[in-house]
Amino acid sequence: MGALVAAFTPQAALAAPRSVTVVPTTAPAAGPFTEPGYAATCDWHRFGEGEMPPWWLMLSDPLCVEYSKRDITFDNGGALRFLVAEPSRFALAMVICRYYQKDHWSVQTTTGTTSLVTWDGQYWWDKTAQRAGARLTNFRIHGASIGIGDAVAMLRPAFPDLADVLDAYGKDAGETGLTVALPFDLHCSLTG
Repeated sequence: MGALVAAFTPQAALAAPRSVTVVPTTAPAAGPFTEPGYAATCDWHRFGEGEMPPWWLMLSDPLCVEYSKRDITFDNGGALRFLVAEPSRFALAMVICRYYQKDHWSVQTTTGTTSLVTWDGQYWWDKTAQRAGARLTNFRIHGASIGIGDAVAMLRPAFPDLADVLDAYGKDAGETGLTVALPFDLHCSLTG
């Protein structure tokens, strides 16, 4: 045993070859859209046009909400109702560690006209897992479909390899989705 202890001197430790293996412990910084791990446990709270959520929802974990935002119209007060409700919706979301929102948007100048912009959205974050995701489907600007899915369809005949890579970020017309890393959040790490 004495010979073994003598072999581990500070000089021997300094002379020993060093190898360091770095093992990634986090998910990639960005990737295709995925559902959050808690999606299957969501108790969905649904709200109509201009409807504000109650304050007590900030006690939910996770908080899963769905908003109708189809009447953002300038001639009938829909845009004003949206502007009045949105700050409370935003404030509620910011304090939540695990949040999932679905919403349905349509912005038009007057009732019955072609929408300036429309989409269905999914947005989530899990501050405890340091991940977030966003996905737009049916995204249209003045009726024209726009999204990664549209680019994939255009690129596929000439650039199939590039189309295959982009396909993970949007398959259908008007679809684009992404999952990203979030910075560390002390509050959510302590409570999560």
